[in-house]
Amino acid sequence: MSEPSIVQGAAQAIRGRLPKDFTPRVGLTLGTGLSGLAEAIAPLARIPYAEIPGLPLSTVQSHAGELILGHLAGQPVAALAGRFHLYEGYSPLEVVRAVRILAELGVEAMAFTCASGGLDPAMQSGRVMLIRDHINLTGHNPLRGENFEQFGERFPDMSQAYDPGLLDLARQAATAQGVALYEGVYVGLMGPSMETPAETRMLRLLGADAVGMSTVLEVIAARHRGLKVLGLAAISNVNIPEAMEPAPIELVIANAGRAGADLTRIIIGVLERLG
Repeated sequence: MSEPSIVQGAAQAIRGRLPKDFTPRVGLTLGTGLSGLAEAIAPLARIPYAEIPGLPLSTVQSHAGELILGHLAGQPVAALAGRFHLYEGYSPLEVVRAVRILAELGVEAMAFTCASGGLDPAMQSGRVMLIRDHINLTGHNPLRGENFEQFGERFPDMSQAYDPGLLDLARQAATAQGVALYEGVYVGLMGPSMETPAETRMLRLLGADAVGMSTVLEVIAARHRGLKVLGLAAISNVNIPEAMEPAPIELVIANAGRAGADLTRIIIGVLERLG
């Protein structure tokens, strides 16, 4: 079965479980330790990934593995409580399939959240970084191979991958809520091993401010489809090459969760300002 057929079949199955007058406007992807945002959604439906045909299963600790459809801050939303990663063994097409399904359902914008390691020594864990741009060092691209014209053009523009209007709304929301917000460049690696001190130095020299193992492929797929994109990274630990410390997954989840309250306030503020 072709990728467009898989995506369309999944979207059709989801629509069958929704009120006919409900069309999500904004999609949310909730990363490691950030599923608490899902609790703020007034749900119309909660669909486990296992019940969506063609969708992989999320195997990562702290990822609920369900699609939540409902309303948040007055906006109809579709939230992916859990995502898919290359390091789980999934292909780039499988990693971004859920984003394409949400686009098929009608979303116009995607807000991606993720846990990430800070590369700027001045950063503090438990804080939020607004992603202005990214560097894809995964070695993969979800657009490789046949181009599916119904998804987008062969060579999508990435000069403004993160929508300037949504960036401004996030800044406004953070200011209104008194949230101190970092801004910077996110670099995506394949994982699952953490970075060595030498790799941390290299990534900083390349211009990255935070590093993670997700998001970049999903953003590429979203922009291919013409969706507006907002990206927010929860700083789960800070990588200082001269004093590297282990960052076990339990610590990553805990610190990402600390950032979760601020992140939730920012996203709600953005949705309120969408009108």
